[in-house]
Amino acid sequence: MEEINQELVNDMGSIKVSDEVVAIIAGIAATEVPGVAGMSVGIAGGIAEMLGRKNLSKGVKVEVGEKEAAIDLYIIVEYGCRIPDVAWDIQERVKKSVETMTGLNVIEVNIHVQGVNMDKEHKKEHGDDGPRVK
Repeated sequence: MEEINQELVNDMGSIKVSDEVVAIIAGIAATEVPGVAGMSVGIAGGIAEMLGRKNLSKGVKVEVGEKEAAIDLYIIVEYGCRIPDVAWDIQERVKKSVETMTGLNVIEVNIHVQGVNMDKEHKKEHGDDGPRVK
């Protein structure tokens, strides 16, 4: 993958922000939204693969122009949450975070729901430790 840097020029010089930095900011902002179980790298064998906290940028696709950015996020939601509300919250939080931290104008934040995390529902039914064997 070709690394592209966003360069902002001012009177004192230039500031370069890499696509990877924008992706990490977006990934962190998205995972802070209630109802988001995690980021997803894709679907393998019909099951969405959830990324760990260290790989957040792999669940994010960023296209950066001279002053604008478009972001695609691939997420897994918690079972029982209202997906449109979670997606709206992600869009708002990601847009605000990226614009505040980088100075770029975020023109779109596209949300791709890759799966539903059932772990919380399972824990509610069986307690924190799952089913007990006697």
